[in-house]
Amino acid sequence: MTSRRTVLAASVAALVVAPLLSACGGDSDAATGTGSSGTKKVGDVNIGPDQNRIRGKKADEIAALVPAAIRERGTLRLGQSADASPPLGFYATDDKTRIGSEIDLATLVADTLGLKLDNDEVSWENLFVGLDSGKFDAVFSNVTVTEERKEKYDFATYRLDNIAFEAKKGSGWKVEKPEDIAGKTIAVASGTNQEKILVDWSEQNEKAGRKAVTIKYFQKDTDYYLALQSGRIDAYLGPSPSAAYHVASAGQSEIVGTLSGAGGDLQGKIAATTKKGSGLVDAYAAAVNHVIENGSYAKVLKRWGLSGEAVPKSEINPPGLPKS
Repeated sequence: MTSRRTVLAASVAALVVAPLLSACGGDSDAATGTGSSGTKKVGDVNIGPDQNRIRGKKADEIAALVPAAIRERGTLRLGQSADASPPLGFYATDDKTRIGSEIDLATLVADTLGLKLDNDEVSWENLFVGLDSGKFDAVFSNVTVTEERKEKYDFATYRLDNIAFEAKKGSGWKVEKPEDIAGKTIAVASGTNQEKILVDWSEQNEKAGRKAVTIKYFQKDTDYYLALQSGRIDAYLGPSPSAAYHVASAGQSEIVGTLSGAGGDLQGKIAATTKKGSGLVDAYAAAVNHVIENGSYAKVLKRWGLSGEAVPKSEINPPGLPKS
C-alpha cells in the first residue's frame, strides 16, 4: 500500500526540480522555526508537523451566530479532501499531521466561533455526502461556488478561484489577454477548465488572424516542470495555488499571469460550504470577515504564498459558475 509519506514525497519531487531557495523573512514557520526535527522546509515553506499555526480568539458576538446545538457540542465538524494538494491540503513529513492553507483558515474560523476543530479527511465526493448526512458542519476544501451547488448548499467565500500561467524565471513575459499567448507553446492538464480556457483563447487568436497556441499535455507534474526548464514549453497553465507553491518552493519559475478559473467575465470564488438551511453560513461569513479585519487572514495566505487570492470580504452565496 502507498503511504501518505510516499504521496508527499512524490508531491515534493514534482515541486522541487532544482536547488531550493533559502528561507526568507515573513510569517511562515520556515522563517521562524527553530530548526528542530519537527520543522522541515521545502524552500521557504514549512512542511513539518510543527506548524505553529496562526491562531484566533473567540469573538462572542460572532460565536452567538452558531446554532445552539453546535455551541453546546463545542466542536466544528470539518470535512476536507484527503488528496495531497500543496499548498491547500496535504500531510506533513510525519505522515499524519494535516497541513496547508485550508486547514489554517478553518482553524482561524473555528477559533473565532469558540469551537474546537474536529477534522476528517475523506474523498472529494464524500465531502458532499457528509454535508448531506449531517456528518460535517462545514467543508473547507477548495470548493468553488457554482449555481448548481447553490441549490443544495450555502457558501461563505474566503478565497478567489484563479488559474495561473507559470513561466521560466526571468522570462520578462506578461499574460493578460489571448494575444499575449499567440504562437506560444503552453502545457495544460487534459479535461480541466484551464484547458477549455486555453483552447478558447487559441481559437480567438486564430479568428483574429494571429497564430494559434500549441497545446502540450503531460502525464505528471514533474514532466510539466522539466519541460518548462528545458524550454520545450513557454508556460504551464494550472491552478494558481499550485503554481504559487511551486514558485515559492523551487525558485526556478515565476507566475506571468493570472485569471479567473471561471473564465470570461465572472470571478470564480472558493467558499466555506455548509448544508443549505443549516444556520451556519452567517457565522462563517462573519468569522471570515473578522479575521480579515484583524490581519490574521492575510498572514495565513502569506505563509502559503496565496496573498494574490485574498478576498476583501466574505460574501454569502455570490454568483457562481453557471450550469453547464
